[in-house]
Amino acid sequence: MDLGIIGYQRSGKTTIFNAVTRGNAATGAYGAGVQPNIGVVKVPDERLDKLGKLFDPKKFTLADIRYIDFPGDAFSTGQGPSGQFLAQLARCDALIHVARAFDDETVAHPSGSVDADRDITAMNLELSFADAAFIEKRIERIDASMRSIKTSERGDAEREKALLERLKAGLEADKPLREQEMSPDEQKLLENYQFMTDKPLLVVVNIDEGDAARTVEIEAQYAKHVGPHTAVAAISGKIEQELAQMSDEDAVEFRKDLGITESGLDRMIRMSYQLTGLISFFTVGPDECRAWNVQAGATAPTAAGRIHTDLEKGFIRAEVVHWDDLLAAGSMAEAKKVAKVRQEGKTYVVQDGDCLNILFNL
Repeated sequence: MDLGIIGYQRSGKTTIFNAVTRGNAATGAYGAGVQPNIGVVKVPDERLDKLGKLFDPKKFTLADIRYIDFPGDAFSTGQGPSGQFLAQLARCDALIHVARAFDDETVAHPSGSVDADRDITAMNLELSFADAAFIEKRIERIDASMRSIKTSERGDAEREKALLERLKAGLEADKPLREQEMSPDEQKLLENYQFMTDKPLLVVVNIDEGDAARTVEIEAQYAKHVGPHTAVAAISGKIEQELAQMSDEDAVEFRKDLGITESGLDRMIRMSYQLTGLISFFTVGPDECRAWNVQAGATAPTAAGRIHTDLEKGFIRAEVVHWDDLLAAGSMAEAKKVAKVRQEGKTYVVQDGDCLNILFNL
């Protein structure tokens, strides 16, 4: 699962990337030909922590997601992002836009003033322009292809063109694709396209250090930017980068001193994970306790395939117990005694927090 981090120059985007990945990518160093920074992050999960204490496994594995920090100057040329940059961004499953809301005289804002609302609106427009331009080119190709197709065979092409024209009109009315209604059949027509404004979006407002204890208030201030498959998180990138370099014990004390009750990065990771429509299921035992991610609505065989393709191919059934029922029972054997372990077949839809034991043959 890839999440692309975007933002204008000097927004603190790479600082937040470094904090969330515990990396040390150079900040403010982007130029022509510079490649994105990439880091893999484990998704914190208290449920698996508790299951790990129950089983004391030899191995403990959290689910992971990958963050990709794209060059800040990609959106600062005045001509819009390049086709190569958009092609890279299109492969991401969701976007994280870091908008600057902190003042720092030593780090001048390219626009001359700090205005997160302005930058959020501007970025949304740039992404919408990119989608509209793609749609326009696609319509031109459809028109060209229909000239060589019999009228009686133009049904699919005409439906796709009508849909694209409607979506383009919505974009021009400042309505991103994620906010436009589409039927399942219409969504299927577009399944091979990767539009920017159709991706889940997390707006990270990079705030001043002194505002770190006011995140709830600040997020409410920017709530007007929240729509379907969109969320806002207020985080002080500078503080979080400092915290990322501390021991867990020192970080807890530092947060207490600042009045921060939760790690901003943990919240950002969790929110970005949820925005993509992912849920977690677990495999547990003395050898390993592990979290796996799968799209919400996935069936048991699909979840089995996340563990290993052979499990999906030879799937017979799954033993299922919810994590809190297993924790309350104290062991798998006790959970079976109190009828908390169920036998589920191929049509079972996996729920967030399920513990699965897959039975299969080859």
